[in-house]
Amino acid sequence: MQYLISGITSGSIYALIALGFTLIYNSTQLINFAQGEFVMLGGLITVSLYTAAGLPLVLAIIIAIAIVTAIGVIFERLAIRPLRNSSIITLIIVTVGASILFKNVAMILWGRDPQTLPPFTGDKPIPVLGASVVPQTIWVVCILLVTVILLQVFYKRSIIGKAMKACSINPSAAQLMGINTSSIVMLSFAMSAAFGAVAGILITPISMTSYSVGSFLGLKGFAGAVLGGLDNPLGAVVGGLLLGVLESLSVGVIDSGYKDAIAFLILLLVLFFKPSGILGARITRIKEKV
Repeated sequence: MQYLISGITSGSIYALIALGFTLIYNSTQLINFAQGEFVMLGGLITVSLYTAAGLPLVLAIIIAIAIVTAIGVIFERLAIRPLRNSSIITLIIVTVGASILFKNVAMILWGRDPQTLPPFTGDKPIPVLGASVVPQTIWVVCILLVTVILLQVFYKRSIIGKAMKACSINPSAAQLMGINTSSIVMLSFAMSAAFGAVAGILITPISMTSYSVGSFLGLKGFAGAVLGGLDNPLGAVVGGLLLGVLESLSVGVIDSGYKDAIAFLILLLVLFFKPSGILGARITRIKEKV
């Protein structure tokens, strides 16, 4: 049970990061390997606003999410949009370069030492079926659930959400119907950055943060997105949760030293045997019919 709870906690973080990958992939067919750096920036900016600036934690969190969202928009406008007619490989290389840039800037600004935030509502463990659950875990899971529900409502009820869905199915047809695809791409980067910032803020009180955590968490989120289906947000959530649970259970079955290798082994197996992911095939068939 303790391994399961730990896996759900880390899996919820992976799921939030995976959502960012799916948002950008659906609007551009691009894998944004700078996604993990949005996670890192969310945590570090919140730490600075809370400790150095002395802002209340809630206000520091809101401002940090807004700053990272703005960084995502600026990144899309300055680095992605000018190259929108380039090949996908070129754009992926740009995101890798941006990841390295963000990481080095963060190292200069915040140094190499890990930093942390206080838990949102204390750190007294809550006993559940023989295991201990820290309150921060409840925050992580609840915010993931709220995010998924709001995202589904956004896609199904709002005009902008329906436009994003149309762009994910057939960008050319969406453009012919009058949808501003450039604005949709910018919005997807903004939402992706916001999801990454939220994940970084949630994980900081549990495992701390530093300039170097983004790349690794980004790869875990990417593995979760591929496992569930890069073109399906719900699949990405399922994949992230499943990856976190399998990774945690492997600690009890095999050895903690192999925990991180499990994620990438799963990624390779999925790419070999089911590249569309667990829930990605259905969306692929719909695209083919359209």
